[in-house]
Amino acid sequence: MGADDRSAMVERVVEDLRAAGHEVEVLPVGEWVAIGRRVGERVAKGAADVGIVGCWTGTGVSIAANKVPGVRAALCGDAVTAIGARRWNDANVLALSLRATSSAVAGEIVAAFLVTGPDAATAGDIAGIEASGTP
Repeated sequence: MGADDRSAMVERVVEDLRAAGHEVEVLPVGEWVAIGRRVGERVAKGAADVGIVGCWTGTGVSIAANKVPGVRAALCGDAVTAIGARRWNDANVLALSLRATSSAVAGEIVAAFLVTGPDAATAGDIAGIEASGTP
């Protein structure tokens, strides 16, 4: 997990994940482009199963993470969107807005993201695009 600010929401998400028994690597606070890249690289290399990133809007860090080959970052503002991102888009990095997401809602989003697996049919569609190298 990485963010460009160590907000109360970030701390709460880390606490909740650890309380649920997840191993959490928290990267030092840094510039949002670097955070997106570093978390994305950890996921793409298999050092982490999934990643969670955050910045003020969540948009910039998700774009940065998506520049790493093999990363499918999704900016999610609610649990239903997180479920869809995992199920239909095979998202492997969750992006959150530090400004717009409360700690309670972030907990719901993260929990939904982690318990949902990809649908094999649609995940294959995304992988096919990646494999083709088509821009």
